[in-house]
Amino acid sequence: MPPELTLIATVGMTADPILASIVEHEAQAVVLIASQGSLGTAAKIREEFPSLQHHVLTLNDAESITESFTKARAALKIAKSWESRAIVAEIAGGTKPMTAGLVLALSGFGLTFSYVGGMERNPETGRVIPGKERIRTLEDPTERFHVGEWSAFRAAWNGWRMRSAAEVLENLLRNDTGLSPSEKRFYKHLLLVANGLDAWDRFHHKKALELLERGMPVALAVAEAWHHGAKMRVLGYLEERLPFLRGLVDKGNKPTEKLLADLLANARRRANAGRYDDALARLYRAVALTAEADLYHQTGIVLHDPTTWPKELPKGYKQQLEEALGLKNILDLVFDIQLALGHKETRAQKLRGLWGQLEPLLKRRHESILAHGTRPVEQEDYEAFMAIFEELGVEEAPPWPRW
Repeated sequence: MPPELTLIATVGMTADPILASIVEHEAQAVVLIASQGSLGTAAKIREEFPSLQHHVLTLNDAESITESFTKARAALKIAKSWESRAIVAEIAGGTKPMTAGLVLALSGFGLTFSYVGGMERNPETGRVIPGKERIRTLEDPTERFHVGEWSAFRAAWNGWRMRSAAEVLENLLRNDTGLSPSEKRFYKHLLLVANGLDAWDRFHHKKALELLERGMPVALAVAEAWHHGAKMRVLGYLEERLPFLRGLVDKGNKPTEKLLADLLANARRRANAGRYDDALARLYRAVALTAEADLYHQTGIVLHDPTTWPKELPKGYKQQLEEALGLKNILDLVFDIQLALGHKETRAQKLRGLWGQLEPLLKRRHESILAHGTRPVEQEDYEAFMAIFEELGVEEAPPWPRW
């Protein structure tokens, strides 16, 4: 039958605190973490309570937080294997590194911490006099300070899963477990930032700008008031990126160099998350956009809007646009338009000259499951494709900051 409660305890040179904790918590099982010097104490505990289910883990170095952490995690694994209904971590015994390792290892798992103290102590040893113990149950500080939620938020953000990051904040605000007014204000506006980046990542630039302009100033102001360096760094950097985003919005749907840079940065985020099929789909579009952006930059012509074309262009080019079915047709058309206008050695023309290098890369994209095939795209496919843009001197937008 699974024990109702398992006690995990670090063991020092006296058994009294742990014996008192076993009685107080009515433990049916105990996992003891002892040093070489306190194995005798562990044996005494076992003698006092022979009916308890028990296990002893031995430390080689009682002054190593790392080893104590590792043993504490092993102790938790044992307690869970016993299918104990409740687990209490007793931190009264052992060296300070043993206690520190235990707390670090078991925080964030929903456990209760216990500490055996007392006011009446032996003046020579400083230990609580047997029979005068006072046992306190201590909350897991990671629960109060939302360490688990913040860790989940950071992991989602750093994986560029902004919708998931926003959901963590939504749940935190919905549960409202002891949030201070300042924390509510911060998380509410950080939620706007996360939703803004999610919109930006999906190319909804106008919506992204609106959300970020609402959330960023307040979230950053609270972070500065808290003197939280990481929060100030991330939010401050994003604030510096807002003019770039405004530039995208101001140009609407025009094929600008900024839009191209944004698309390449978007592809980079997909690649960094291991989503190379998605990344290549974006790079495929970036090839045509490179030509379109170069044409717009040089002449103000929006390729797919013939009303922006100058009158001196041959009428046949409009028919050529209507009949353009593939990427090569688009590159050929931009090449011809620039040549007709007297522009030479342009980026678009250089791109057209790289068709021999592009063709096998485009074939890999067509073979992917997100195009017309069944083959997965590999990292080297993405890197080879990106090398084309690097050769042309096309720069991607700076990356978003990670926590």
